[in-house]
Amino acid sequence: MSTVKFAIPKGSLEDATFKLLEKSWTKVNRKDRTYRVYLDDPSIMVKMLRPQEIPTLVSEGLYDVGITGNDWVEETNSDVEPILDLEYGKIKLVIAFPDKYSYKNLDAMIADYAKKKKTLRISSEYLTTASKFIKNLKSYQKYYGKKDPLIITPWMRLGNNKDVQIHLSFGATEAKPPEDVDAIMDVTETGTTLIQNKLKIVDEVLTSTAHLIVNKKSLKDPKKREKIFDIISINARCSKWKKVFTHLS
Repeated sequence: MSTVKFAIPKGSLEDATFKLLEKSWTKVNRKDRTYRVYLDDPSIMVKMLRPQEIPTLVSEGLYDVGITGNDWVEETNSDVEPILDLEYGKIKLVIAFPDKYSYKNLDAMIADYAKKKKTLRISSEYLTTASKFIKNLKSYQKYYGKKDPLIITPWMRLGNNKDVQIHLSFGATEAKPPEDVDAIMDVTETGTTLIQNKLKIVDEVLTSTAHLIVNKKSLKDPKKREKIFDIISINARCSKWKKVFTHLS
């Protein structure tokens, strides 16, 4: 049987993922400070990676199966098959800005900044999602039409609207307003960290949970498909997901 390469997330989803693996396989071995995980099934090769990377790596076929948040699947626009909602790691991706601001939401902030000809700066790890969300706002379309917000990272700039900028955040996004940026798009579970940093949530962009995703070509490979089906069956209510798997045939 062909080896199936399985990418699992390191970070916030890590503990819950290992609990799932330990319920699903008799042996789950990992040495400290390593990224390789060994199951009692030698035909499954498991490696820990950042959840941000997993959708692209699965889409490109470097891994057959992966666990990551569906927020990162959307952010990377990865062409994968999201087979199974694992129903843990639930977060919300939200827009927040200083609680002293009187704006009702980001739409209102964009309108006011446009009228005053002020540059609006937003910080986020989710550059694609932020750009898409902003472009769909009525005030943005009114004042800037179909222009793309300017995405700024240390190594590149994309977009042609310098009046609305999205700055890549490398973490601690909630610490950036008001000195560095005017608003943020960030993940939250309870909102407590945002409140502690004197920020208020004004828009909810999406909700996300951990998903099992599969490379589409791997799904069509008869040998790999059999092992992928084993992984799905082990990690889900079999009767429900057999129907899903049959539908994908």
